[in-house]
This record gives sequence, structure tokens and C-alpha cells, in this order.
Amino acid sequence: MASPSPGTVAIPLGPEDYRIARLAAAAIGLALVDAVIPSPLPGVKPGLANIVTLVVLVRYGWGAAAWVSGLRVVAGSLLLGQFLAPGFFLAAAGALASLLVLAPVARLPRRWFGPVTASVLAALAHIGGQLLLARLWLIPHDGLWVLLPVFSAAALFFGTINGLIAARLLAEADAGPTPPPSPEKS
Repeated sequence: MASPSPGTVAIPLGPEDYRIARLAAAAIGLALVDAVIPSPLPGVKPGLANIVTLVVLVRYGWGAAAWVSGLRVVAGSLLLGQFLAPGFFLAAAGALASLLVLAPVARLPRRWFGPVTASVLAALAHIGGQLLLARLWLIPHDGLWVLLPVFSAAALFFGTINGLIAARLLAEADAGPTPPPSPEKS
């Protein structure tokens, strides 16, 4: 490996950095898939990248989930050409709101508060954060709140689906690889 040029600071990378990068790449890929899915209403998307965030939250904690979510928002907006556009700030507000809700939720007993509950609460917080920013910045009119039931229903639906997918992925990871079937003797 070549030595860094003079004046360059080498930042040592550890296994955690590589793990976050891989998980963020998965979340970014799902965010790009999300972006091409047609939507019946602007702003209503499945939020597929949130599945990765939920898995990271359960497996590696809130800090890792915050990194993955933040990297997804920034890199996804750069790749979609929306960096520093209103959509970027709406995505960042939604991600921040959902992370703020996930912080205490991650500490609740998993027996009653699993990935589905976390996903639904995060989805509702996400849309709440986006609508609040839109109200304060983009559409300074109380008529915006008329959309709250529609967006909340979408958040409930997609939050449940994403939570079920995350729960399934977590359960499969806990179970480990399934052994191949043994050959039958005739």
C-alpha cells in the first residue's frame, strides 16, 4: 500500500467502520430502489432503507443506526441529485425525527416492543418530522395538516410491512444457516 502524500492525514479504519459502510451501502441501495417506485401521492414511499436501519438498531445499537441513517440520507441525496434541495431537508428531518423516537424505543423490553413496533413508531415520527418541516418552511399554511391522516395511514402500513421484514431477517440471522437436506437412502 502506498504511503500517504505529505500533508495528508491517514485515518485508521476498524472493523466497525467497514461494517457501517457495508450496511449504509445496503440502505443507500434500497433508498435508490425506493426512489424509482411510482407513488400515488408525493412523499408516500415504502421506506425500504428503514429495514436496514431497524436491523442495525437491534444488532449494533442506536449509534450505528444513526450513522447508517445519516449516511443514507446524504449519499442517497447526492446520488439522486437532491443534495441541499427541499427533498434532502425533508428526508433529513424525517430521519432525525425517527432516530429521536428510536433512541428510547431501543431501550424498551423486546418482549413487547420488537422491530414491528419500532418500525411503526419510527415511520410515524418520520412523516411527522417531514410534515412539521414542510409546515414551518415550505407550506406555511395549516391546511397542510389535512394530509396527516393519509400520510399516517401510509406510515402505519409501510412501517408494519418493513417491521415484519426486519423481524424476519433478524429471526433468520438468529437461527443461523439451515443445514442442507440429508440425502435420502433408497
